[in-house]
Amino acid sequence: MRYLLIHKLDESHPEAWNPSPEFVDAMGVFMTEVAEKGVLLAAEGVHKSDEGAIVRKASGGGLSVTDGPFAEAREVIGGFALINVDSKAQAVELAERFASMFDEVSVEIRRVMEFEDLPEDVQAQQAAHDIEVAQGHPAPQ
Repeated sequence: MRYLLIHKLDESHPEAWNPSPEFVDAMGVFMTEVAEKGVLLAAEGVHKSDEGAIVRKASGGGLSVTDGPFAEAREVIGGFALINVDSKAQAVELAERFASMFDEVSVEIRRVMEFEDLPEDVQAQQAAHDIEVAQGHPAPQ
């Protein structure tokens, strides 16, 4: 099962985006370990929210864009990891190990939606579409 681990930091703490060499070394060892085990599929940190934006669409409404920083947010996304493990318990264990390297962090764990998790009628519709595309005749949308 694939899980997305999203770590969130208090953006007002300067060390959140200015890690010590010791932290970088410890994180490198951890990431190498989980990558070599085949568990880590992808991982990246992100810049502070002042370099980001939020796009929202309300039901029945138009789109709105809010540029960062996001003053209303106490915690902001600091990065993510995409992992492949056998259970939620294993995802929690990795998130705990990851979180233990920080002074203050929260890690949200979300199972990734797989094709098999979709309703059967949606799977059948997509399979039919894939066959038509493979034959060079895409189905109308």
